[in-house]
Amino acid sequence: MAGPHSRIRKNEEIRAREVRVIDEDGKQLGIMPLAEALKIARSRNLDLVEVAPQATPVVCKIVEFGKYLYRQEKREKKRAKGGKLKEIRLTTQIEKHDFETKLRHIREFLQDENKVRVTVIFRGREIQHIHRGRDLLQRIVEGVADVGKVEQWPKERGKSLQMLLVPGKSTVTTIPKEILSEPLSGGYSNAEEEDAQRDRQAL
Repeated sequence: MAGPHSRIRKNEEIRAREVRVIDEDGKQLGIMPLAEALKIARSRNLDLVEVAPQATPVVCKIVEFGKYLYRQEKREKKRAKGGKLKEIRLTTQIEKHDFETKLRHIREFLQDENKVRVTVIFRGREIQHIHRGRDLLQRIVEGVADVGKVEQWPKERGKSLQMLLVPGKSTVTTIPKEILSEPLSGGYSNAEEEDAQRDRQAL
């Protein structure tokens, strides 16, 4: 019987012609032809692993395959124990380096089997440009596609946008345009809110 990881494609086994690539540090390298992604992986003496085959485009990560499998097994064990609710806050004026740092933290939380509530805060008249916050959240959805998926799409909450991510692989990497016109969902459970207050990571 095939093992749990036997269906994970890597390198030349990947069938997609075009892929979205994430490097070993979690940095987005963008969408590119498969041949180019393989070339980058080889230049770093690493593998190109298909981590979200159902996404459009397929998401691949540059990583050592053996280490990837080991991390997957650790994630399965942590998932069985359950995680907590973490929180990341950012503004529309965030610098590129700071954004990449927060994205890395989000990925780490998800890899540790925690839920992550991402909040974009608007200051003053920034709320008039809500699309900027939506664009930030879109970049996050793309940046965590191999380790997290959206459980609650972005919602307007006062002068902020909030989105809830959970561990897992995403098959959808684009926020639907009509999402922001939907009514509020009513918030989180009391238990999740208490966890967020205890473990708040407003970096």
